[in-house]
Amino acid sequence: MPASRPCASRERAPAHCTQRYRARRPENTPLYQVVQHHFESWLALKRTGDAWEDTVPAFVERDFRKYLDCGILARGFGRARCPACGHDFVVAFSCRARAVCPSCNARRMAETAAHLVDHVFPRLPVRQWVLSLPKRLRYFLSREPAAVTAVLHIFLRSVEQTLRAHSPGAGPRARLGGVSFLHRFGSALNAHVHFHCCVLDGVFEAEPASDGQVTFREAVKLSPQAVAAVQAQVRRRVLRWFVRRGWLAEEDRQEMQRWAHNGGFSIDAAVRVEGWDRDGLERLLRYCARPPFALERLEATGTERLVYHLPKPGPDGRTDLTLTPLELIDRLAALIPPPRLHRHRYHGVLAPNAPLRAAVTALARAPAAPPAQPAVAELEGGAGHYRSPARYLWAMLIARIYEVFPLVCPHCGTEMRIIAFVCDTASLTRILEHIGEPTKAPVLSPARGPPGWEEAFDQTPVFDPVVPAPEPVFEFDQRVTW
Repeated sequence: MPASRPCASRERAPAHCTQRYRARRPENTPLYQVVQHHFESWLALKRTGDAWEDTVPAFVERDFRKYLDCGILARGFGRARCPACGHDFVVAFSCRARAVCPSCNARRMAETAAHLVDHVFPRLPVRQWVLSLPKRLRYFLSREPAAVTAVLHIFLRSVEQTLRAHSPGAGPRARLGGVSFLHRFGSALNAHVHFHCCVLDGVFEAEPASDGQVTFREAVKLSPQAVAAVQAQVRRRVLRWFVRRGWLAEEDRQEMQRWAHNGGFSIDAAVRVEGWDRDGLERLLRYCARPPFALERLEATGTERLVYHLPKPGPDGRTDLTLTPLELIDRLAALIPPPRLHRHRYHGVLAPNAPLRAAVTALARAPAAPPAQPAVAELEGGAGHYRSPARYLWAMLIARIYEVFPLVCPHCGTEMRIIAFVCDTASLTRILEHIGEPTKAPVLSPARGPPGWEEAFDQTPVFDPVVPAPEPVFEFDQRVTW
């Protein structure tokens, strides 16, 4: 998982990180080869308007083009060197794309979960609330940010009222604390807007006689009837909001209220993580912050088809999804989130401007960080350099997920240092030639036009003039009888 700015770590390598780091090869994956050879053809097809009427947004094209440069050593790299034995290796830059690049998606997922566990969520039980809406309303959620904000506010307000009612001793001003994740995708590479909310299983109240002290009142076990009541309340309030907004007629609202199976509204609150299970909480947060697809599930066949293995059987029972290269690119493009839109939000006492946030978050109770080593401090910008707690060093993320610490020399075990960032073309070429790596980035294939009408639809039979046509085995009457 290379990063755009690899850097030496302030912490020491974990003791269990005994494996050896190996750089990834994105150009050898099926996804990279599909984008490399078919992206320009997909762009040309979208711009002609023969198959689709809409055009490609600029942020979608930018994401795909940035992905083609991610992890390619010919586009630049950082050089790590061992001060003891002189062993060194190179780490390619990353693209930081929002939905296409599997490596950058995995880094963002791990970094988000690590920050929430280490600095945001206190050591208290957390429950996951999942909200799914009917397909008729998902269209507005995918195109209107105001609809996302309103539905999320209605949902969390109902959850807060339920937690307050099930928490003994909670007053009317008790507040919840949670983080919500907006998912625009389903497990089958389909567009499916829904919400995953990790909420502390209880409410907080400020002590009246103390300055900044809070009390957590844990909720008792929620019954299925309580969750069903939240679902009915959210259904009623959301439909009324859409009517007031003018996106839904009153007759349609009444009809959707009479639909079976809760009218397409679904709420699940079965997953609960105890306060002492920090590893389980981090796994849950990684699941909530996961990317739209998994590269290990994509398989290239011998033909012009790709197979995406589904994590669970679909409604029709199939476990695999067969796609052409253009269909795969089209599905991935629909899942790229628009720019300048947050994909996770903080609520209640965990909100950025909440007066009780400093007393609730784990960051306020965390011990002070040990002083950095002089060499590392000098590398990161001096003793006065400040690093945000939400930013994790790429080496520590790799050690946290894969149990592989890349900045440990495989020969002598000494901690390595990043000594240079190489971007100059001449220096790139000399170093890559010396270590036997390609000096040129993979070439993007040009757009391929559709076949000619004469070639594609010429149905003229071809016969050998020397060999006569064989006689029919069976004789039958070809006359038409009306």
